Order: sequence, then structure tokens, then C-alpha cells
Amino acid sequence: MSVVINECTVEDVKTLQEISYNTFHETFSNMNSEKNMKAYLENAFNTKKLEEEISNPASTFYFLYCNGELAGYLKINVDEAQTEDMGEEALEIERIYISEEFQKNGLGKCLLKKGLEVAKDQNKRKIWLGVWEYNTGAIRFYQRMGFVKTGSHSFYMGDEQQTDFIMVKTMA
Repeated sequence: MSVVINECTVEDVKTLQEISYNTFHETFSNMNSEKNMKAYLENAFNTKKLEEEISNPASTFYFLYCNGELAGYLKINVDEAQTEDMGEEALEIERIYISEEFQKNGLGKCLLKKGLEVAKDQNKRKIWLGVWEYNTGAIRFYQRMGFVKTGSHSFYMGDEQQTDFIMVKTMA
């Protein structure tokens, strides 16, 4: 299996939008109403918003290719781009999304390792993320990777308030 991770640019926004819609829908559509999914997808992954995010120097997106095919992506945030104020010594993994057909191949671990490399390169002391309380597979994965639940915050799926667990890993 050949794995390549490349940083995204604003020229990649349409591809980013497509994989964002697809992976989010695959993962969460069976647990949320169609109305709330549609509202979330249109808000979170519209072209203008993605262009702003990808142009923000405090956010970075990476595409992951498996055997030449786009399989997923990673979004990391530092400083003011973090969705919670975790301080200057923290890096947030906002998204690790893997297409359904590529799951269970260790690709999430590849993206997480990339996030850890970036955190180390930027001398961050902790790496954190938010994960939906009902995404038990992801929670178990992050626990195996050394993340610990430290709190929670609200996340809105359309008009429905949901809870994300905040999980933190202290850098060695």
C-alpha cells in the first residue's frame, strides 16, 4: 500500500469540498436527520468558507492518497484558528476524515502521525481534538493513540446541539 500526504492549497478547494461532503455524510448521515445534515454540510463545507479556512495561515489541510487515490484528509489549527482557546502551546486536529472504502487500513493513524509531526515541528506541548460522544470507534482509536478525555463542548448539527468530547495528548 502506497501512502502519500500532500498539503492542500486554495486551488484544491473543490476537491476538498467534495471529499468533505462525502466523508462527513458517510460517517454521520445514519445518526442525524436529513435536514440537519443538509444544513451542516452547506454551512461547514461551502466554497467560500473552505477558501477562507485554507487561506488562513493558522490552519493547514493535508490530502492523503492511498495507491494514488484520494482517501482522506486532515485539518489542523494553531493559535487563533483553534475552535477552543487552548493556548499557544496547543495544536488542534479539527478533522481526520477517511473515505469509507479506505477505512480500517491504518490511514487514520497516518494522518494522526502527520498531525503529531507538525505539532513537534512547531514545538507544541499538546495536541487536542473534539470527537462526537456517539462516535465510539473514533473515541477508542484516539484513546489507543494516547488521547485522554478532558472535557466537552457543544457542536451544532443544523439546529441540534450535540456534545463533542475534548481529548488531549501531551507531547513527549
